Amino acid sequence: MNLPFFSPVYAQQVQDWNTPGSSCMVDGVPTLKCFEIVFSNILVLASGLIAVVLFIMLVVGAFSYLTSLGNAEKLKKAKGTLQYAIVGLVIFLASFLILKIIDVLFLGNAGNLFKFKIGE
Repeated sequence: MNLPFFSPVYAQQVQDWNTPGSSCMVDGVPTLKCFEIVFSNILVLASGLIAVVLFIMLVVGAFSYLTSLGNAEKLKKAKGTLQYAIVGLVIFLASFLILKIIDVLFLGNAGNLFKFKIGE
């Protein structure tokens, strides 16, 4: 169902080594080049999982903070949960940003750092 003012949003897709033209398979047997596809897929899925876990931590921490009712122990625990969630988010974003800076400064922004290509 397509609504007139909304365009479809597609999630980042994982790579498939069975696609035509892929040099990963030789006579139906996976080679070492398939490792880059597996590693790339693991990173894509892990990024999504990290985002979900961070969101859940933020919601749980906020809910605990709101329902602490002034109890100092519950308030301290809720602040700790929120603090760890924000630190995790900063580390997650900083790791992506550092890799992107390395790609731009040292690799000429070719985008190969995130493709995990093994030399031909």
